[in-house]
Amino acid sequence: MGTLTALEKLIPVGLAFGCGALFARRKAIPADSSKAFSDFSFLFAIPCYLFGNLYTSDLGTLFDARAICGYMVFALLSMVLVGWASRVSSTREPRGVALRVMGGVQVNTAYFAVPVFTMLFGTAAPIFPVLLFQTCVLTSVIILVMELGADPRPDGPDGEPSVRRRAAARIGRATWASLTTPIVLACAFAIALNLLKVPVPSSVLSGFSFVGNAASPVALFALGLHLGGAGLAVRGTPREEVWLVAFKCLVFPVLIWTGCHYVFGVHGAWLNYLVLIAAMPAPQNLFIFAQRYDVDVDLSAALVIKSSAASLLLLPLWFQVVRLSH
Repeated sequence: MGTLTALEKLIPVGLAFGCGALFARRKAIPADSSKAFSDFSFLFAIPCYLFGNLYTSDLGTLFDARAICGYMVFALLSMVLVGWASRVSSTREPRGVALRVMGGVQVNTAYFAVPVFTMLFGTAAPIFPVLLFQTCVLTSVIILVMELGADPRPDGPDGEPSVRRRAAARIGRATWASLTTPIVLACAFAIALNLLKVPVPSSVLSGFSFVGNAASPVALFALGLHLGGAGLAVRGTPREEVWLVAFKCLVFPVLIWTGCHYVFGVHGAWLNYLVLIAAMPAPQNLFIFAQRYDVDVDLSAALVIKSSAASLLLLPLWFQVVRLSH
């Protein structure tokens, strides 16, 4: 596939995203309404899309153990690198380091990767193993660090044990909430029904497909509305933001490509999938976590916005690189 063909495949991505940003800048549609569009995609359309795709997929080809292990190993290595760099260059506060690690390594699966993969490959099913790893492992680690540092004050005569009990309760609730999101539940049910060969009526699958087809354009339109309303100031960008965005959008995909290809021997379609997943921007949950725990809110918002813009601009390049790597 040539560069021109790759760019043609990305036209719908740019159209949905660009129109959202344009409407927000022109105030034709309030930027605040991006939350309603995002909620529709996250809570309803994307789960419908993933359920239908996973239920009808060949799970043997969907879960490539070598590819997923390679991604996991080098994602964890990247977390260590970002954590070390953050402690050396900016902050030693654990929650601040955790947010920087999240911004540098985790990816925006629901609002960015799913629509992009749908446009490029016709399916977003390969994202699920990475989404599961990110939810069950990476996000759980971030939640653990954030919760343990959230409230150091005791609230009873037993002092520190009381704090630990509260932290444990918060961690349990947060972890349970992350594992019971509509996206994870839809994928889990689809895989279970697929493995058990439980028949699902074609009319139900058609309904899921009908709703799921709206997931990609609505998610990208919502992201465009959000970024168009927030604005994007490049001048005066702090050095820390520059290296974090550069790591997320350039270094991390290169590490995943190098490690998976040369260390784990991953080739073909799965190498393409993993590199493009790694090239996705920082997740919107980064900003949500920063607001919840009141830690580096401005930095987190800037990372989400700027990494999203950088990823969109670099996407044709990465797509061409992985095609030429065969």
